Amino acid sequence: MQSISDINPVKKPVIPLPNGGGIILVDKPRGPSSHQVAAWVREMTGVSQVGHTGTLDPQVSGVLVVLLGKAVRLTSILHLDEKEYICLMRLQGDVSQQNLETAISEFTGKIYQRPPRRSAVKRALRIREILELEILSREGRLVLLRARCDSGTYIRSLCHHIGMALGVGAHMQELRRSRSADFRESQIHTLHDVRDAVEAAKAGNPDILSGLLLPMENSIKHLPTVTIKDSAAGAICHGARLSMRGIVKTDSFQMDDFVAIFTDSGDLIGIGEALMSASRIIPNEKGLAVAPRIIFPDADAYPAIWKGRTTPGETSKA
Repeated sequence: MQSISDINPVKKPVIPLPNGGGIILVDKPRGPSSHQVAAWVREMTGVSQVGHTGTLDPQVSGVLVVLLGKAVRLTSILHLDEKEYICLMRLQGDVSQQNLETAISEFTGKIYQRPPRRSAVKRALRIREILELEILSREGRLVLLRARCDSGTYIRSLCHHIGMALGVGAHMQELRRSRSADFRESQIHTLHDVRDAVEAAKAGNPDILSGLLLPMENSIKHLPTVTIKDSAAGAICHGARLSMRGIVKTDSFQMDDFVAIFTDSGDLIGIGEALMSASRIIPNEKGLAVAPRIIFPDADAYPAIWKGRTTPGETSKA
């Protein structure tokens, strides 16, 4: 997680964030780091808490998910989501189209990778999955690829290994991220767009900036949901594990899966980790079902009607 903080005075936010948090999808340009782009958004909007998910190298462009306010708490969840890239690979020798297609097909599935030397992380061997890898076009030794892959996949290393398999060598010449989780290139905004929207808000027209902000709920649409009684929200906000007695209904999920917790009134409470599969959950029965991991409302946002209960599990701290 990369939160932005510095010694400069924090300005008042240009517009309030819905439910205390929001997301802006930025078209990161080549040159600045992801951290710098998030810092610019912080400076422009005046929001004190700003972070991002899925770090892009300075020379890589594309979809950067910038989190504002309480949405920063989602970093640990969102950085695990799959990504999609458009890559321009340069072959260092002549290769037939058939040999190229054969080599590309062999790199779909689980592969071993070691981060490049220029990477900031430990160069430990890791396993990543290439879900899709296709040739979009080719001009001589230049090959345009689309890769859908696990988070943390190094496309630079992938190009190097493809070149080794072909026996001629290859390297990544240019890279752009076209998707991060469910956020796509068609949804992103340039830094100039953000600046213009901020200036319009300062001039009395907040609608443009509001249109750039996405609610936190948009980032967790892929998670199964657990709907709880409104009366159980206070206990969850204080860190209590969720008992089956407080559950109204659930989607399908397995033990240890992340789940989104909503009240019966539709309020997003947070993200939890399932302590059992959904098939074992019987509403209004005894037993702990979900451990909260990320909570958005303040502890006193809901009535503390759970205090004084002695039912096992309803006030058990996570």
